[in-house]
Amino acid sequence: MFKDNLIQLRKYNRLTQEQLSEKIGVTRQAIAKWEAGDTVPDLDKCKALAEIFGVSLDDLANYEPEKNMNLPIPPKGKHLFGLVTVGEKGQIVIPAKARKIFSISAGEQLVVLGDESQGLALMKSDYFLNMADMLHI
Repeated sequence: MFKDNLIQLRKYNRLTQEQLSEKIGVTRQAIAKWEAGDTVPDLDKCKALAEIFGVSLDDLANYEPEKNMNLPIPPKGKHLFGLVTVGEKGQIVIPAKARKIFSISAGEQLVVLGDESQGLALMKSDYFLNMADMLHI
């Protein structure tokens, strides 16, 4: 996983092994060994790699594209929770991981926002109402 993610991110960011090695402060050969799976970098180097690529350390080490619709690693703080199906009355089930990350509990109200060119967005109602109150000051 790590080695494949490193290769994918390096190529996506259009960096050579040499360029990446200069950014991290290691030799090109170290990058080649990491990409071959012969060795793995220490935690400090992994953190530096995640920062350079703008991804989470967890995704750098563990992301599996085949479990995520074969999409590349998302930027840090961005998530793809999977597909949901809209029921006959327009209901959807918010995936468990999304509910956990955003602390959404059963019975909680959400605001549905829409932009015809951008799509739909969900927001916790209390956050939305607080934001609306601030605009009326």
